[in-house]
Amino acid sequence: MNTNKGSAQSNKEDRQFYVDAMLKIAYPVLDALSKNELKKTMPVEMSSKAVNDRSKFTYLEAFGRTLSGIAPWLELGVDKSKEGKLREKYIQLTLLCLKNATDPKSADYLNFSEGSQPLVDAAFLAQGLLRAPTQLWERSDLETKKNILTALKKTRKLSPGYNNWLLFTAMIEAAILKFEGEADMVRIQYALNKHKEWYLGDGTYGDGPNYHWDYYNSFVINPMLLDIWNVLLPKKETLKSWRYKNENLEYDEVLNRAKSYALIQEKLISPEGTYPPIGRSLTYRFGAFQALSQIALFKELPFKIQPSQVRSALKAVIKKHLEAKDMFDENGWLTIGFYGHQPEMAERYISTGSLYLCTEIFLVLGLPSENIFWSDVSKDWSQKKIWSKN
Repeated sequence: MNTNKGSAQSNKEDRQFYVDAMLKIAYPVLDALSKNELKKTMPVEMSSKAVNDRSKFTYLEAFGRTLSGIAPWLELGVDKSKEGKLREKYIQLTLLCLKNATDPKSADYLNFSEGSQPLVDAAFLAQGLLRAPTQLWERSDLETKKNILTALKKTRKLSPGYNNWLLFTAMIEAAILKFEGEADMVRIQYALNKHKEWYLGDGTYGDGPNYHWDYYNSFVINPMLLDIWNVLLPKKETLKSWRYKNENLEYDEVLNRAKSYALIQEKLISPEGTYPPIGRSLTYRFGAFQALSQIALFKELPFKIQPSQVRSALKAVIKKHLEAKDMFDENGWLTIGFYGHQPEMAERYISTGSLYLCTEIFLVLGLPSENIFWSDVSKDWSQKKIWSKN
């Protein structure tokens, strides 16, 4: 039973809701970094159990994760619509951010090599560039392109953990391969092969050899596997030395697993827009639904779920989180917590910058407004349909 009638106006309002929510989160980061004032103005809240000085890492976390989430929207480019003009503003802001973040002479030059954490967030930055190559990479000046590649290569001295971190090295190399033409292919192949070994079923991979009941299959694993393969597929000459009989079949396997996981994610969302607070890194909030949003962006949703029901479900999740009045501080920066400000929920690696992984839920904004995801009438999602039965 579908109780939502929907209309062209309400569909337009849904998209505007997504855009407004995304920019409310992203603007403080992009505005500050574009002015070379990120380190000066961004607060650094962290766990009382924090390991190391998180201020060394938090700024790259904030930018890399924000970039990864907003990139598909930016990649739509400019047009004559109000939203298209707004995108151009944010493209220009982001280009300035990329310049300042990677210029060694900049006040906001970010840490790509000290400690282990930069490996993580250089990967998110790389993922963002891969998601918006036309608007961000191609429109960057030559010096910034050179600085970006130098920054990414600085992470090569950092060792990944034997878990989802292997994908961070692979993601960085995938970006270098995409933008420079050559990369350390062993790092990519090793990460892909290990995750093939670690697959457990139902779209779920072990985080390393062991299973962890959390959202890392959405925070990192399924999305990065797909984005890495999307770089590799056009480069069959590069793959000749690998023992893959058919690269397209390898990608299809990864895609089908991600679709299975997306199907499960949609069913996790309650009629009220809540979902189980399970596992590590809950302060990433609705970034937990990156995998579902990405599969919708790719137009690969399983036939059992309709795009407009995913739109409704993700909107309910976003709206539920935003109901917490202390999700942001007085200057618009995210606060640590799951539902509002709950600093006691932070693991020792969490700080203000970490929280911006929540932007990953907005990948669907890379679908243009005329796509069925936005144009179809609003439909109830799985749990809402189930629990509304008489």
